[in-house]
Amino acid sequence: MEWLGPEEWKAVALSLRVSVWATVASLPPGIFIAYALARWSFPGKQVLNGIVHLPLILPPVVTGYVLLLTLGTQGPIGSILAEWGIVLAFRWTGAAVAAAVMAFPLMVRAIRLSVEAVDPKLEQAGATLGASPPWVFVTVTLPMALPGIVAGTILAFAKAMGEFGATITFVSNIPGQTRTVPLAIYAFLQVPGGEGSAMTLVVVSVVVAMSALLLSELIGRRVAARVGGA
Repeated sequence: MEWLGPEEWKAVALSLRVSVWATVASLPPGIFIAYALARWSFPGKQVLNGIVHLPLILPPVVTGYVLLLTLGTQGPIGSILAEWGIVLAFRWTGAAVAAAVMAFPLMVRAIRLSVEAVDPKLEQAGATLGASPPWVFVTVTLPMALPGIVAGTILAFAKAMGEFGATITFVSNIPGQTRTVPLAIYAFLQVPGGEGSAMTLVVVSVVVAMSALLLSELIGRRVAARVGGA
C-alpha cells in the first residue's frame, strides 16, 4: 500500500486502533445485553431495548453531543474520570467510545437474533442434568449462538471504522490524535487539491467495509456448519 501517504497512513492506523478497541470493549456487554433481551423478562426491558438502539435512530451528532455532555471533563461522569487521570474528550480513547456506542446496536441485534434462534429445550436439557445457568450458557447457548456473535463482532468493527458524526462532535478532528479515516476524508475535501487523498481513503473505506461483510458471511456460515454438525 505504497500509494498511501503519511497522513493517510496515520488516519488508517488510528481507525484500525479505534475500531479494534471499540469492538473488543463492546463484546462482553454486548453478549450480556443480547442474552438478557432474548431470554429474560424484567421490568424496563423495552426501555433497555430502546436505549440500546437509540444511536441508530438519533442523528450521530446528537449522540456525540450527549457523550460530550456526560463524558467531557465538565460532565458528571467525565469530571470524575478526569480526577483519576482519565480524559476521553478530544482523545483517541474518546473516539473509541464514540465508535463503540454507534456500533453497539448492530452487535447486540445480531447476537440477540442468534440467541433467540437457539432452541430453549436444549438449554432446559442441560439444566435438568444439573448444570448451573452460567454453565448452560457457556456450554450450550454460547456455542450455538457463535455465528451471530462472530457476525455481530465483524459488523460492529466495520461500523466503527466508518463512524463520523459522533466522533467529530465528541473528540473533534485533531491530526494524529482523533482524525480517523472518515474525518480525514472530510478534512481533505476542505482544502484545495485534497480530492486525491480523499478518494484514496474512500477506496480504503469501501475495501474494508466490503471485506468485513464478506468475512462476516463466510465465518458465520463456517461456524454455523460446524455447530450444526457437532
